[in-house]
Amino acid sequence: MSRFAEVTRKTGETDITVKIEIDGSGKTDVNTGIGFFDHMLSAIARHGFFDLTVNAKGDLYVDGHHTVEDTGIVIGQAIAKAIGDKKGIKRYGNFLLPMDDALVLCAIDLCGRPYFEMDADFTTPMIGEFDTQLVREFFYAVSYGAMMNLHLRVITGINDHHKVEAMFKAFAKALDEATSFDERITGVLSTKGSL
Repeated sequence: MSRFAEVTRKTGETDITVKIEIDGSGKTDVNTGIGFFDHMLSAIARHGFFDLTVNAKGDLYVDGHHTVEDTGIVIGQAIAKAIGDKKGIKRYGNFLLPMDDALVLCAIDLCGRPYFEMDADFTTPMIGEFDTQLVREFFYAVSYGAMMNLHLRVITGINDHHKVEAMFKAFAKALDEATSFDERITGVLSTKGSL
């Protein structure tokens, strides 16, 4: 059974379509107009083994905020749609990812209740054309779009590029674990009987 979803969101600021296959191989076709952001979204797909297509047109003449935030919303909605009723999945995922000087922890609960915590500081305002303030905006939007509990913590790190990239990759690995099946689980992993 394919866990595939396609979601489109069009506003006065952005026009975004996302396609995701949870059980993919890491194939990507990503174009947001922000090079570093494209690189990070491709890292999510590659390291989480998701097939991901993102076509985003946004008001980049203003700045990258609307494009990044709205892309996060649509990716989150696509994840939620693709995993459906969550029967048989592990629900929880966590990963501790090193990248050179950076060490990042990501923990996810696909519980149907959005919550987001992030502990990370950046000393550079921009990485390429990507505003580092938008890291928080992106992951907040994903967590609420997907109705997931998401925690991200940069434990150590000096180089902001390394810290941000480790965050995206840790998210990918944690999401891969949370969406994977466990044959011991019948129905959903909840005493309530639904997620």
